[in-house]
Amino acid sequence: MSAFDWLNSEAFAAFGQEVIWSDMVGNTIGLIALALGWRRSIWTWPAQFLSGLILVGAYASAQLSGGVGKQLLVIGVALWGWRQWNRGRQQAQDGSIAVRFATWRERGLLLTGTAAGTLAVGLLFTAVPTLSWNPWPDAYIFVGTLAAMVAQARGLVEFWFAWLLVDIVGVPLAFSSGLAFSGLVYVIYLALVLWGMRDWWQRSRATAAALEGAPA
Repeated sequence: MSAFDWLNSEAFAAFGQEVIWSDMVGNTIGLIALALGWRRSIWTWPAQFLSGLILVGAYASAQLSGGVGKQLLVIGVALWGWRQWNRGRQQAQDGSIAVRFATWRERGLLLTGTAAGTLAVGLLFTAVPTLSWNPWPDAYIFVGTLAAMVAQARGLVEFWFAWLLVDIVGVPLAFSSGLAFSGLVYVIYLALVLWGMRDWWQRSRATAAALEGAPA
C-alpha cells in the first residue's frame, strides 16, 4: 500500500461516518498551526504548509476539486507567510511578529477582494460542476481561507474575524461532505479563534500604547 492509499484509508468510523487518515492527520496539524498562530510563532507557517499538503489527499479522495484547489492555495500562501514573518519588518519586543488592527483602506481591500474572489470562484464552480458539488459555500470557504491567511501574514487582528466567518459555513459543509473529522476540527477552530482573537486584540492595544508613549 502506497503512502497516498494509506492516508486515504479509513482510520475509524464515528456516528455513522468514516474518518480517513488524511482528514484526521491534516486537520490535527491544522489545529496545531492555528495554535502556533495565536502564539505568534513563525512555525505556524510550516505547520500550515504540511496540513495543506496532507489535506490535498483528503479532498481528492472525497472528489472535491475545489477543496484540493483551496489546499494548494494554502500551501502557496504558507510559503509567502513564512517569508513575511521571517523578514520581521514589524517585530514585537519579544522577537515575534507585531500585531495590529488593519487600516480602513486595508479592510476595504480585504472585503472587496474577498467579495470579488468569492463571486469569481463561485461562478467558476457553478460553470464546472466537477470542481464542487456545493459551489457557493465552497467558494466562500475557498476565498475566505485565503483572505484569513493573507491577513495573518500581515499581522492583522482581522485575521481572526475572517476565520470566524469561514467557520460558520465550514462546519456544516464539512459534515455534509462526509469529512466528519474536518467538521469536528472546525468546531474546535471556533474556540481557538475566539481565544486567539482576544489575545491579539489585547496585544495590538499594548503595541499602540507603546508607540504613543515612544519619544518622537
